[in-house]
Amino acid sequence: MFEFVRTHQRLMQFLLLLLIIPSFALVGLQSYSSFGDGANTVAKVAGQPITQQELDGALREQMERLRQAYGDRFDPKMMETPEAKQGVLDNLISQRVLASAVTSEHLAVSDQSLQQTIMGVPALLGADGKFDNDRYHALLAAQGMTPTMYEARLRQDMAMQQLNGAVQTTAFTPKTVATRLSDINDQEREVQELLFKSADYASQVKVTDAMLQDYYAKNPKEFEIPEQIKADYVVLDSAAAASQITVSDADIKTYYDQNVARFTTPEERRASHILISVKKDAPAAEQATAKAKAESLLAEVRKTPADFAKIAKANSQDTASAEMGGDLGYFGAGSMVKPFEDAANKLKQGEISDLVQSDFGYHIIELTGIKPAQVKPLDEVKTDIAAEIKKQLAARKFTELAEAFSNTVYEQADSLKAVADKLHLQIQTAANLGRQPNPAAAPTVPYNNQKFLTALYADEALKNKHNTEAIEIAPNTFIAGHVVEYKPVTKRSFDEVKAIISDKVTRTEEAALAKKAGEEKLVALKAQDNAGGFAAVQTVSRTKNQGVNPLAFEAVMKADVNKLPAYVGVVLPLQGYGLYRIGKVGQPATQDAARRTAEQQQITGILAQQEMLAYVDVLKEKAKVKILKPIVVAPANGDDK
Repeated sequence: MFEFVRTHQRLMQFLLLLLIIPSFALVGLQSYSSFGDGANTVAKVAGQPITQQELDGALREQMERLRQAYGDRFDPKMMETPEAKQGVLDNLISQRVLASAVTSEHLAVSDQSLQQTIMGVPALLGADGKFDNDRYHALLAAQGMTPTMYEARLRQDMAMQQLNGAVQTTAFTPKTVATRLSDINDQEREVQELLFKSADYASQVKVTDAMLQDYYAKNPKEFEIPEQIKADYVVLDSAAAASQITVSDADIKTYYDQNVARFTTPEERRASHILISVKKDAPAAEQATAKAKAESLLAEVRKTPADFAKIAKANSQDTASAEMGGDLGYFGAGSMVKPFEDAANKLKQGEISDLVQSDFGYHIIELTGIKPAQVKPLDEVKTDIAAEIKKQLAARKFTELAEAFSNTVYEQADSLKAVADKLHLQIQTAANLGRQPNPAAAPTVPYNNQKFLTALYADEALKNKHNTEAIEIAPNTFIAGHVVEYKPVTKRSFDEVKAIISDKVTRTEEAALAKKAGEEKLVALKAQDNAGGFAAVQTVSRTKNQGVNPLAFEAVMKADVNKLPAYVGVVLPLQGYGLYRIGKVGQPATQDAARRTAEQQQITGILAQQEMLAYVDVLKEKAKVKILKPIVVAPANGDDK
């Protein structure tokens, strides 16, 4: 049932450590039905709405995943295309219909399987090789999650993987198909090359001034100097707002006193247990048998408390903790089921409980450790508190400044000096700005933004010499600009580019002569085979093509080899024209069995994905999916002014 979890353990570990949960889990199945129907609905699945808020949330989650994956190379524009947004919506719909299928198929994940999955993550093991409960809780706390929240989401994810695995395992690749594809991939061709180099025809080229003038006239775009703008700009961001905030010691003390619970580490207890499993609704006889066995073990551990771990390892039916002598590690309030937690809280260190019955069966609990609650002193957290206060105040300050920023650049549109003086911002200058972002510039450069450049080239800024409006180029980052200088499109003079044109025309003529000679030779060879002049034989295949020009390799592998020798010609840019003689076609003397097995698995994997996509399409059809708000291209900033 959990083949996916077993065979994709590293993926499960990655998901746990990064806490990247599928977007359906972030919203929760129950909450899907809580949103209203109407103008806010972008799609319907089985009559249930997918709201704009859900889509926006999924877009933010995908944006964050890409940010983590690409780091500094991440460009927010990746998610601004209609295709990207449509992909996220399609994914939401697929997740919804799959979640519904999980429920209808009654797929479930047992507590034991869930626990084994979590406890099997190497990053959560301590130096002794045992599961580190403290580290687990710390990871979750850092993401603002409790074990209950995370485990519910992981359980849902694992159930989805059950369904995914069940569908994909129906795919298979016939051996004859896999063999045929591998044979094509392994096929070897013995090839000889005859190269007609462009440079060899230089002496035959006669370039006239008329030819140069003709090239100049027919290719004006090559010699254009694009229009450019030089502009002043000011940026308002969180750092600018934070620079205007001062936090006093009195503020820090007040915050500490009012939030002392935040700086308190709650009491944690460590316990070991012996579990005799039995369901609460089991027949009376079955419950009595389990209870009798538990009472017998309780008497045994009370007689020899030092042997608790040994007895737990031999008898506890909680297999995960039994391996560790029943040890459950340290846990805080809310981490254990209520009867168990209540009993553990009443024990003193070293004490053993009476029998405790829960939904899982009968527990015998030994309290092995207590970490009392601790309050961090003010001096220890003073720096963190100051940063937190500054962050909160800066957020409020930024809201105030953003409104003033927007109003000032609009109301005093003849210059940026007013807004810079009022908000204590620095006026900066950027030159050589085109209509499109410069791909060579870092994405984080504020003025290298399409919305901002579009605003600079708008009539209001370019012709009327007014400030641009305040433009949000990133979260909590606004920019406004003022055109200082505009240079229209110009064309370089003929004399300025004559040498460049001469070189291009010469190379073009040389290449044309090389091609003509090569094509004439190709016709002759197809009429009468002649290997004279060709280079030494080289064996190439799709798995062995090092040192072969990619264009030549593609032509050779596409060539019709029903009749040998076969000839093919191809233009080789910057080189000339290549002729290739294919004299023999065959299979390698020895086959790479491991690679062929891997290829068959890859083919099966592709087919499995197609099976899953087809299954999802069927589910969508059954669910009568309706897109109420098709994804459209958003209007450019300022178009609706």
